[in-house]
Amino acid sequence: MATLLIIEDELVLAKNIARFFENAGYLVEVAHDGAVGVQTAQRIQPDVVIVDFQLPGMDGLEVIRALRKQEDPPRIVMVTGHASVTLAVDAMKAGSMDLLTKPVTLQSLKEVVERALAERGERRALDYYRQRDARNASLDALVGESQAMQNLRDLISNISGIEPADLSPAAPILILGETGTGKELVAKACHQTGPRAKGPFMEINCAALPAHLIEGELFGFEKGAFTDAHVRKVGLIEAADGGTLFLDEIGELDLGLQAKLLRVLENLRVRRLGALTDRQVNVRIVAATNRDLDAQVREGHFRADLMYRLKVFQIQIPPLRARGDDIPLLASHLLMQLANRYARKELAIGADAMAALQAHDWPGNVRELRNVLERAVLLKHNGVLGEKDLMLLSAPRVVPAATHTAGAASPQAAVSLDTLEREHLQKALAQCAGNVTQAAKTLGISRDTLRYRMERHGLQR
Repeated sequence: MATLLIIEDELVLAKNIARFFENAGYLVEVAHDGAVGVQTAQRIQPDVVIVDFQLPGMDGLEVIRALRKQEDPPRIVMVTGHASVTLAVDAMKAGSMDLLTKPVTLQSLKEVVERALAERGERRALDYYRQRDARNASLDALVGESQAMQNLRDLISNISGIEPADLSPAAPILILGETGTGKELVAKACHQTGPRAKGPFMEINCAALPAHLIEGELFGFEKGAFTDAHVRKVGLIEAADGGTLFLDEIGELDLGLQAKLLRVLENLRVRRLGALTDRQVNVRIVAATNRDLDAQVREGHFRADLMYRLKVFQIQIPPLRARGDDIPLLASHLLMQLANRYARKELAIGADAMAALQAHDWPGNVRELRNVLERAVLLKHNGVLGEKDLMLLSAPRVVPAATHTAGAASPQAAVSLDTLEREHLQKALAQCAGNVTQAAKTLGISRDTLRYRMERHGLQR
């Protein structure tokens, strides 16, 4: 039930307004001068305050300023019999969401109060999610007490706090690590730990969409820029102005888009598709990849100038197998989260299960650990998790191609994933006589995805 405070020195008017809103289901308090109104607001913490301009003691503008200093300020509506443009401007500057002129109908006043309540609810919801995201993305979310994790947290603290004195965009950050190590979590920690925490955090997975769609997402477009551009769209680079843009799987970004991204990093300006002018932006780029960008550059799949620009600050996330002492702590932390999620609060990890977790190689890193524990939690309602409950499969760890030496015995070690993919696409197209639609069906992917992959590898029909 919403609480309403009426600060009005006209007794009859105040009584009528109070009775009207009480009949509508509100909790209502009335004060007849400004000082008492401010004290009442501190006591009852109202959701909305209706305040008159001309009050004994302190006027309505002074009351509004005092109310806005509260820890959780209410939404405020000013009512006056002497409205003017100057007063309206002053009221808005002080913090009033609206200015109504007497005589005012009770129904119109009710509509404004309902709008104020809706805006207050939206603001509270937004604050809640921001605080939740900040808790889940802070340095404390990087669980682990090993020396590698302590070094990682120290590096994030140092890097994220460095901002140019001239208020220009901060230097980019490149996050490297195997799949499942938590690159997105580190990116959010970089944002939340630094001075850009109050700004927006935008993210996109560069491998999730075809190149032409990613371009529209990043740069935006004007209405009519292309066939389906029915409305103007603000790109993520613009939307992240004052904050951080996280580019996950940056190694998958199309070469043409790499050139455009480099231009943004160099001149700090962005142009929407179909626009004639550039827009200035102040955004920090945080990119992440599990690929070897140096190898990508040698193979011609990544621009060297963009790689060097992104490597101003570089963060290498240690794999889970290098954090053996953290596994018990991390496993207990994940089990608590999963037990709360699935209402399995009587679960614990047995000694044999913990020993098995520490002995496992974890090729999928923290993501694999979470998946193993989630499966065990779903299958066991209570009690102690044993080694059999984990159902760990002893699979050999896949060593990244960059770690192979020139004299490696395995002939596949010298073949990159891109080369294998290109050859597979060529075979599928050859079998279908160059029919892209049929080849896409054979490969089990969409036609757009196949066309994107063909463009990426320079294949023609």
